Amino acid sequence: MKTVNVVAAIICDNYDRKTKIFATQRGYGDYKDGWEFPGGKIEEGETPRQALVREIREELGAGIVVHDLVDVIDYDYEKFHLHMNCYWATVEEGKLKLLEHEAAKWLKKDELDSVDWLPADLGILPKLAAAMV
Repeated sequence: MKTVNVVAAIICDNYDRKTKIFATQRGYGDYKDGWEFPGGKIEEGETPRQALVREIREELGAGIVVHDLVDVIDYDYEKFHLHMNCYWATVEEGKLKLLEHEAAKWLKKDELDSVDWLPADLGILPKLAAAMV
């Protein structure tokens, strides 16, 4: 089975006091309409952090600061294995704009279950809830 290496940004409103995180709804592909943390594939020669900064600029039009690694998620979809490095991030420059996604929401801790997450993204929710206030 093919492995796809990706990064995901857990964009929070405040790195020291996380009250909300940013979730996006896919606007294309096999998993269209599923909710996920924004990010994408790591390109040849990129570090995961560099890939994440590039992907958020491309997908959401904003500059971010990449903070600590939250977790690494491994998930077997039907056609591929997903290896996803998930990092805390905060917006440093610009505003988040939907350039590729069809919707987005800032979610509080008690709202994490309010969207239909993609299967791989579900795996990180307990860790996020534990870190949020």
